[in-house]
Amino acid sequence: MFKDSLKRRHLHIRKRVAGTAERPRLCVRRSNQHIFAQIVDDSRQRVLTGASSLSSAVREKKDLKRMAVSAEVGRLIAAQAKKLGIEQVVFDRSGYRYHGRVKAVAEGAREGGLRF
Repeated sequence: MFKDSLKRRHLHIRKRVAGTAERPRLCVRRSNQHIFAQIVDDSRQRVLTGASSLSSAVREKKDLKRMAVSAEVGRLIAAQAKKLGIEQVVFDRSGYRYHGRVKAVAEGAREGGLRF
């Protein structure tokens, strides 16, 4: 039941949100334990870069709570985007509500210099 409504919300969002070469899409995916972020160019159907709570740069920082880990993933994805010359993105929350860990990723990416 939950997955059906999540999928429906995700498709509703994806009708409006698309990434281009100039302004790619920052897609967030979360599970109970981990959080993932990818920057996608939908015009070429390519993932440009990605970061997650499983990344070695995030795992090195011990004793972080899930919210702090999510913010760190946002900062990491922003740093990787800067290396690729990406400064502006479209945020795709993937059907999740914009609060908690999803919001922490967005705020971490903003701290890292990405503009939404």
